[in-house]
Parts: sequence; C-alpha cells; structure tokens
Amino acid sequence: SNPLHRQVHQDMQQPLCHYFIASSHNTYLSGDQLLSQSRAEMYARVLQAGCRCVEVDCWDGPDGEPVVHHGYTLTSKILFRDVAETINKYAFIKNEFPVILSIENHCSIQQQKKIAQYLKEIFGDKLDLSSVSTGDPRQLPSPQDLKGKILVKV
Repeated sequence: SNPLHRQVHQDMQQPLCHYFIASSHNTYLSGDQLLSQSRAEMYARVLQAGCRCVEVDCWDGPDGEPVVHHGYTLTSKILFRDVAETINKYAFIKNEFPVILSIENHCSIQQQKKIAQYLKEIFGDKLDLSSVSTGDPRQLPSPQDLKGKILVKV
C-alpha cells in the first residue's frame, strides 16, 4: 500500500458525528452468519484494514464468562475476554483515531458486570469513560480529541 495514502488530509477537529466511520457488521464471523466460525483474529484483520467501528454480539456463556457469537445460529462461540484482548492489541497499529465497540448486549446483569470489568482491565486508560449529553451532537468530541481511545456504543 502507498504510504502517502495513510496520511489524513482533512480537518479531524469536527464533532465525531460529522464523519463517515468505516464499520464492520458481525465482525467476529469468518464466513456466513448461520454456520461459520467466530474468530477473535477477525477483529485484528478489520482493524488493520482501517475499520474504526466493530460489532461485538455478547451472550451469557458457561462458567460466568460472556461469549461472542451470532445468536440463535450455529456459529461458534468465542470468549469476550479474547475479543477485547485482540482489539486492544490491534486497535491503533495502523491509525490512532478512536475505535468504537458496537456492543449488542444479550447478557444477564452478572455477565454484563464481567464485560465492564474486562473493558476496564484490558483497555485501561484507552477506555473513554467520559459521558456526553446526547441532546446536542455538536457537543461530541472530535476524532482528534479521541485519538487512542476506545468508545463503547450499546
């Protein structure tokens, strides 16, 4: 790939909602959405390809460990913890702009607490815990302000 294409040539100081964001649907799937394998490595692949918003479908798993898979199908299950660790490792290798975790939550309160614990433990200071008033989108921070940050959208 051409190194010149990695340079951002636009104003990145506007509110986040002013931008198109490269997003991935069913990020964890390696194939079709009924029978394929769920793989944590898929997050590494899409993040390195420039994706900035990844989907994480969370469900109650055995032994109190939340899992990621496409619900009500035969797709395989992977541990939420492994997904978070993969995202943490690959989120900012190719670019520093924020990564949005689009979490589809199907978990019990107990496993939601486990997810919150993993988010804090694994992402540490990268996890953006600031809150914004949703009333005025012009108040949203900019991609520049959020460099190196992981945002959670539920």
